[in-house]
Amino acid sequence: MKMQGRMRTGLVAGLLAAVALAGCGPDSKQDAKGGSVGTGAEQVTLRLGYFPNITHAPALVGVEKGIFAEKLGSNVTLQTSAFNAGPAAVEAIFNGAIDATYIGPNPAINAFAKSNGEAIRIISGATSGGAYLVVNPSITSPAGLKGKKIATPQLGNTQDVALRSWLKANNLKSDVQGGGDVSIVPQENAQALEAFKTGTIHGAWVPEPWATRMIQEGKGKVLVDEKTLWPGGQYVTTHVIVRTAFLSEHPDAVKKLLEGHVAAVDFANSNPAEAKALVNQGLQKLTGKGIAPALIDSAWPNMTFTYDPIATSLRKGAEDAKTVGLLDSKTKLDGIYDLTRLNEVLKAAGKPEVKS
Repeated sequence: MKMQGRMRTGLVAGLLAAVALAGCGPDSKQDAKGGSVGTGAEQVTLRLGYFPNITHAPALVGVEKGIFAEKLGSNVTLQTSAFNAGPAAVEAIFNGAIDATYIGPNPAINAFAKSNGEAIRIISGATSGGAYLVVNPSITSPAGLKGKKIATPQLGNTQDVALRSWLKANNLKSDVQGGGDVSIVPQENAQALEAFKTGTIHGAWVPEPWATRMIQEGKGKVLVDEKTLWPGGQYVTTHVIVRTAFLSEHPDAVKKLLEGHVAAVDFANSNPAEAKALVNQGLQKLTGKGIAPALIDSAWPNMTFTYDPIATSLRKGAEDAKTVGLLDSKTKLDGIYDLTRLNEVLKAAGKPEVKS
């Protein structure tokens, strides 16, 4: 399955060309993408990325249930794209191929750092938990990993940093070339699952549903539940970022996206049975194959869906990335969050505001 670089684009909401042109009166002007901006309602295309992971359930629910389409309204056309891991989504952000994406913390940190704090802003949390180091049952301790091959979704992604940091804390060396005491092999999650089944790799640090699939289909066992490494078991697995330029040009569209996001999080928490079915429906569309409902049932309780970005865990993740050499030691995260519109949405809904 080749998810990286594969773009699945669907028209969710839009206006007829004639209507769009009619909206461009003498007091209107055209933005860089041809959207109408002026005295009338803004006409804009919002290109959203997400991954075929259960940890991206709010995105999958928002798309499949039509929540985003409803909240964005007729003035915003939503286009969606799927990615295997964060670095690929960041590349799409940098190339201007997407405007916002669900993504893990470390790729967001890298995007912020590489652009000198210019390219992106984190605008909401999405998911906490749901990442594990699953290994061959013969491996019972960190020492048992010596000389073994362990997969992560992509070099520099959130699980990749987590594995490298954990290995270092357990006095095991690794490097970006795949050398050291433990050979880290970045590869797509579906590929890692097959490699684990055949014994080509000995484990993987992956998000749901891949962790549960490696347990159920690959007969693996959990060596590390990542939540045990964080205070209160809370850490950001997925949050929402936006291109800073898009946020500046189309703040109303971003606010509408966040209204949809909050509604999708609430729906996933309040209607788990339907939400799980919607997630599986979305996975079927993105990968060409759904997964067993029992697998989703097993994975679902391992995650918490929340709009709180759990900012303290992001900062700890940045320090971990510095420690393993995947982030410049001088990197500062001042300004990476812009929760203004999220808190406006939460306040309007009578919900507690969140902090960065």
